[in-house]
Amino acid sequence: GGMLLNLMPCVFPVLSIKVLGFVQQAGEDRSKVKLHGLVFLSGVLVSFWVLAGIFLALRAAGQEIGWGFQLQTPGFVAVLASILFLFGLNLSGVFEIGESLVGAGQGLQAKSGYSGSFFSGVLATVVATPCTAPFMGTALGVIITMSAIQSMTVFTALALGVALPYVLLSIFPTFLKWLPRPGAWMESFKKALAFLLYATVVWLAWVFGNQVGVNGMAALLLGLVALGIAAWIWGNWGNLTRKKSVRRVAALATLIFLVTGGVIQFVASGFEAVGLQVESEDKAGISWKPYSPDSVATYLEEGKTVYVDFTAKWCLTCQVNKRVALSNEEVIRYFKDQDIVALQGDWTRRDPVITRELEKFGRSGVPTNIIYRTNGSTQLLPEVLTPSIVLEALRKRES
Repeated sequence: GGMLLNLMPCVFPVLSIKVLGFVQQAGEDRSKVKLHGLVFLSGVLVSFWVLAGIFLALRAAGQEIGWGFQLQTPGFVAVLASILFLFGLNLSGVFEIGESLVGAGQGLQAKSGYSGSFFSGVLATVVATPCTAPFMGTALGVIITMSAIQSMTVFTALALGVALPYVLLSIFPTFLKWLPRPGAWMESFKKALAFLLYATVVWLAWVFGNQVGVNGMAALLLGLVALGIAAWIWGNWGNLTRKKSVRRVAALATLIFLVTGGVIQFVASGFEAVGLQVESEDKAGISWKPYSPDSVATYLEEGKTVYVDFTAKWCLTCQVNKRVALSNEEVIRYFKDQDIVALQGDWTRRDPVITRELEKFGRSGVPTNIIYRTNGSTQLLPEVLTPSIVLEALRKRES
């Protein structure tokens, strides 16, 4: 599950940055390349352990949470968007810092490169949380009934899976020979990678808007503008080529805009959330209705098969499933012809009812798709859907 997580869309931005890092390391000696891989592994491990610790602590306190729980908090989404936005500006050359935040491919000396590799591991974990890879849902689901030590073991295994491809590349640097040698082209390549981060920020802003409304999203974007001004001021007047007095003024102005942006986003995170409406009357697609345990029971009593899609706006795998499988014409036609009831459980913000239902099926996150049949049987579908998977599951006769 951890290895397959590298193929999920959530991790693409960090993957691109890590590719730049491998290009940079291609010209280094073998021992340094190995050390970069091990430092990256330690960053992934530490961040997964921290995530596991928070997860287990909240569970012990009686909180009903699951994988990606931090993205159910608008404040965390705002912070993540801000960090990735600043990373993008850094890659674009708007500002430079002594120790690279992104770390991979910055052309720094060994010390800053190692710290950058560690932070790349942390960043990979943070941006991976909106996705659930095949086999990963099962692994995360079983931790609900496990002891703390067993749960930590599962998280460790996931971390090792995420980092394994990079560690193998660093241990066997022969594969790096296929990458082009470092050169002037890397500066343009680095700036091009920034646009992947900007695209991720746009997606996070959309998630934020679904959580707190359009006014909150506008405030988030205004806060990002303030952060951008801070980065621009520091990049132009905060570098060592400027006089000390100029740098002091630049530092003060940078701090003012950073605080302003942070305050704006803090206020935006507290905006009253608009009702998260399920798309219910799409004439060209499946007619979705809001999920509730009572509605499932009611439709089953009426003799109807019920299909439930547990999803979240911040879950990229969920959005891919919706576009690839649940918007397929043959799937839509089958739902309508067979009068299958489609319910959607939105887990964008915390919902204890949905969390408990997920736990019943050994799941700890989304996407989770379940078919409820009138004979009392249920069928849990894989995390990643295709039209054929959905149709095959729906066509199974009740036994």
